[in-house]
Amino acid sequence: MDQRELGTSGLRVSAIGLGCMGMSQSYGPPDDEESVRTLHRALDLGITLIDTADAYGKGANETLIGRAIGGRRHGVVVASKFGLVPGPAGPATDVDARPERVKACCDASLARLGLDRIDLYYLHRVDPKVPIEETVGAMAELVRAGKVRFLGLSEAGPQTIRRAHRVHPIMALQSEYSLWTREPERAVIPACRDLRITFVPFSPLGRGFLTGAVKELETLAPGDVRRRLPRFEGENLQRNLALIRALEQMARSKGCSAPQLALAWLLAKGPDIVPIPGTKRRRYLEENVSAADIVLSAADVASLDEAFPTGAAAGDRYPPDSMRLLETEQA
Repeated sequence: MDQRELGTSGLRVSAIGLGCMGMSQSYGPPDDEESVRTLHRALDLGITLIDTADAYGKGANETLIGRAIGGRRHGVVVASKFGLVPGPAGPATDVDARPERVKACCDASLARLGLDRIDLYYLHRVDPKVPIEETVGAMAELVRAGKVRFLGLSEAGPQTIRRAHRVHPIMALQSEYSLWTREPERAVIPACRDLRITFVPFSPLGRGFLTGAVKELETLAPGDVRRRLPRFEGENLQRNLALIRALEQMARSKGCSAPQLALAWLLAKGPDIVPIPGTKRRRYLEENVSAADIVLSAADVASLDEAFPTGAAAGDRYPPDSMRLLETEQA
């Protein structure tokens, strides 16, 4: 697979990474054995960027990743995150990024992953109670101690990104970005480009919506987090389905699937974009990887831009308590 540089680090990662959250939470019951097989298949296909967090499955996801990459560490770029405080159910609604927590969180992640160093360590959400300089200053201590190679932020706004970058170089900014979530284009992606920070879109397939697989909530497992997300509810869902029909029609004209076209669009947005679609099944992984072979013309990209303008999706990404943690939405 083609590779792209991670910020100014000199470290190159696969153009498409693998988001692992869904292997341990949010989208139905986990299947650890199939997840491990999916991770192994990802490495076989040339995916090198593996993304997890201490909040995913309350640590279970990091343990799963550590088990899967044991013996295959060479060439694998492991990214993890800290800061979110998982709630009893549904999306996290609180964050704790006090400097005194940073080392303890990192040490716990290293133990679960079975590693002596994390390649890319993100602040999962900006803590409004703690100056970003203090949190990133503590994260920089991890770099100096050899426990972390490079630093990243998630869902941070442009001013926070610039303040953090002055304390220690930030190599990646992770946020939701897809055809139906284009808000980062307004200010966040331009700030990243100004500072030469790689942008890492999570949920690049709209939590499965852009695959066309979600037509009604009744098809989702009882514990599926999408049952509580505004974009998948009632009238919002019906309005959003019209967007899927447009994507599917364009995909047929290109001879690919809708999710492949959605990923190809992201890759065409610039060499500093590294999407991390999540899946726990090999067949979807293989379909996603094939998107890297699709070449879109400027006219193709423009047509998709027109069909999916910023703000086209009906409904917020999260419930209100989680939305307040997203600086990218406030930019």
